[in-house]
Amino acid sequence: MTPSSADTLLKRNCSGCHNDRLKSGSFSLNGVEAGQVPNDPRSWEKILRKVRTGEMPPVGLPRPDAATMNGFVHWMEGQLDKNALAKPNPGTPAIHRLNRAEYTNAIRDLFALDLDHGSSLPADDSGYGFDNIGDVLTVSPLHMEKYLATARRVTRLAIGTAKASPAIERYNVPRGQTNNDLEALPPNVRSGILVRRYFPVDAEYSILVRVRGNPAPNVPAPQLDIRLDGKRIQLIEVNIDTAEEKQYTRNQEVRLKITAGMHEVGAGFLNEYARMEGGVVSARRGFPAPQFTPVSIEYLQVGGPFQVTGPGETESRKRVFQCRPGEGEAEEPCARKILSTLARRAYRRPVTAADIDPLMRLFASGRKDGGSFDAGIELGLRAMLVSPNFLYRLEHSPKGSSPGSAHRVSDLELASRLSFFLWSSIPDEELLKLAEQNKLRPALAAQVKRMLADGKSKALVDNFAGQWLHLRNVRDWKPDPDKYKEFDEPLRIALQKESEMFFDYIVREDRSVLDFLSADYTFVNDRLARHYGLSGVRGGYFRRVALNDPNRGGILTQGAILTVTSYPTRTSPVLRGKWILENVLGAPPPPPPPDVPTLEDKADFSAKGLRAALEKHRANAACASCHSRLDPLGFSLENYDAVGKFRAQEGGAEIDASGAMPNGSIVRGPGDLKKILLERQDDFVECIAEKMLTYAIGRGLQHFDLPAVRQIRRETAKNEYRFSALALAIVNSVPFQMRRTPDK
Repeated sequence: MTPSSADTLLKRNCSGCHNDRLKSGSFSLNGVEAGQVPNDPRSWEKILRKVRTGEMPPVGLPRPDAATMNGFVHWMEGQLDKNALAKPNPGTPAIHRLNRAEYTNAIRDLFALDLDHGSSLPADDSGYGFDNIGDVLTVSPLHMEKYLATARRVTRLAIGTAKASPAIERYNVPRGQTNNDLEALPPNVRSGILVRRYFPVDAEYSILVRVRGNPAPNVPAPQLDIRLDGKRIQLIEVNIDTAEEKQYTRNQEVRLKITAGMHEVGAGFLNEYARMEGGVVSARRGFPAPQFTPVSIEYLQVGGPFQVTGPGETESRKRVFQCRPGEGEAEEPCARKILSTLARRAYRRPVTAADIDPLMRLFASGRKDGGSFDAGIELGLRAMLVSPNFLYRLEHSPKGSSPGSAHRVSDLELASRLSFFLWSSIPDEELLKLAEQNKLRPALAAQVKRMLADGKSKALVDNFAGQWLHLRNVRDWKPDPDKYKEFDEPLRIALQKESEMFFDYIVREDRSVLDFLSADYTFVNDRLARHYGLSGVRGGYFRRVALNDPNRGGILTQGAILTVTSYPTRTSPVLRGKWILENVLGAPPPPPPPDVPTLEDKADFSAKGLRAALEKHRANAACASCHSRLDPLGFSLENYDAVGKFRAQEGGAEIDASGAMPNGSIVRGPGDLKKILLERQDDFVECIAEKMLTYAIGRGLQHFDLPAVRQIRRETAKNEYRFSALALAIVNSVPFQMRRTPDK
């Protein structure tokens, strides 16, 4: 295609609506010329997006043949990408405050304190679908107050100066929890509870387990297995008097010495039907009479510390105290070494005297009036954790760079970008050393591979997938308990875990990102398998299973996605269709005009009634422009109810899971939907590239970023669409590698 033929196509098919008089879609083509693409890339990117996704020309209006449309699309891509290559514009990310997840992970990696420190901070705002966007990560007086309090708590835990006053902490068994959720306990334990807790000092602690139940008199006394870090510390025979045949509660307590640091405390009853440690117990014949209830755990309580012997040798103290001044030796050299070493990691760069001297003054202040060496270090570290150098990711333009010019970020800045992208945390020692030696860029491919293989890359599951796939919404989703009686907490947990394990598997095994659409496997336990109608799955642990049913496979048929795109009382083809357009095809529909009538919404709509209401809604031309794209995608998933269970009928009527796409093709059910989406795999790969690039650089994408998105898609395709290829292509992209000097 030539510029003149492109102009002819626009005038013939587009200018009738998009002109200065009508301005349909608030867009006019007057002054937009094919020979001037470099002068107006914003308009041409908009034209490219609308034409490639099939939105333009609208349904019902004349449309050029497929070959002409494809030629037009390829011509536009070529012109825009050529212009971007000649004049790269990487954008200017805003100053980035660490969000709660990043703060928590940074503390974990600095001090080996794997606790949820971010929970005490104010909630983060979101923008462009993610909560790590620099523009919206503001700071209020409340933030500073909370940062000060959190820094005080963190440093006391790390150094072991936390107050050792005895206290009791209670952990209730979550409602509906089963051992499906406690894979760290032995498989022969039922009614279990597992608690991860930080013990501040070496001391004695009490572990109290509250049990309840009314067992049958002919049943052997239940045996309560109490464990610390997976090892049994006591097996207690729980004798409960059942003479009056009513519920009784009992406290079972042990007291033991526990070293300071993170430990797992667990408890549960040995299942007499299962294989036990040290032998086999035969299954009993018959079951307890209905008036009896099995013994179970109500809650676990940890008390202490008692008889404190010291702060202990925790991993946190080892990381802090790399040296100790000897008797009569000057303390300042050791203190400076400690603060310099930790500040280098916390500030993500080599530190100078200007960085450390203020911390040393606080160390000296902490030593006054009889304060210990440890207390002085604590005060210095506390100041480090509220420093802007720690709380903000700061990037600088080179000296003398002109406003609006583009430059490569430094290796140190690149190291931070990389670690916060893949780990939501600070760079580790290997990454920091490479950056300090300016050797990071040649080693990027190896570093991306190493970092994806590291357990810290689970941050991609928690923070990227959790927001891209809306998995964070599962925990708060509340279906109608009368209509969906089978939905309970174990199922809720299983639905979310399936999608998280699925995403994590694609990352760890470096699978093709197309598996998100077409995978013939998933991850289930017995509870979820029953919900899906899968046979041969027993036990509470999750495992990878092959799928032979065309109605299952890929994220679109996973219960977590199907629930968060439903209403509590019914399914929603509109919500599901909108979710697909936004998160799979990257072509979100515009918001409805203010004068468009709303869809009549009834909680008791049947699938048939809902289809009729939507057909009536689409009769309005203003509604049809969007719903012609939304509804067929959503209707193809109508066989799944609002909790993700497959159904062929509802109320005795067959479910109609068909819909007509804007191009006239018919989609019938999830199998057809997957085929249609895979035919548009370029759109999907660009969509996930857009989402992940937004997350990686912490800002919303602009029109000048879209050539980079297309390059990421091409680089990913060259390497069989593997996840590592996608991640590396993002890391090598212009927006990730470069930065624009702000205009003055």
